[in-house]
Amino acid sequence: MKIHESAENYLETILVLSKDNASVRSIDIAHELGYSKPSVSVAMKKLREGGLIMVDENGYIQLTDAGREIAEAMYERHTLLTRYFMAIGVPEEIASEDACKIEHALSDETFERIKEHAKSMTQK
Repeated sequence: MKIHESAENYLETILVLSKDNASVRSIDIAHELGYSKPSVSVAMKKLREGGLIMVDENGYIQLTDAGREIAEAMYERHTLLTRYFMAIGVPEEIASEDACKIEHALSDETFERIKEHAKSMTQK
């Protein structure tokens, strides 16, 4: 299954919400992202059919192992890029917005080089 940027965003949002609240529902995701409930419901159906989330009988959403892997990778990219941009003087809100825009487009190779550079910056 090819994962699109929007699916990555949904998975990352589920991960972040689940850190603060053990039970995540579609309405929580809709509020967090500012999307309509029907749009989120359609996306959740696709993620469920793709084996990336599970939804129980009460409507609570959990990431599958495959979904968690993608979500954690996106979250790592987002947090590292945000911190990196802030370290070079970008205000936090802009750094976070920019990180969100590019976290999906970077190749693994480029992200690894940025990660290494960010690590070397903190060791100096």
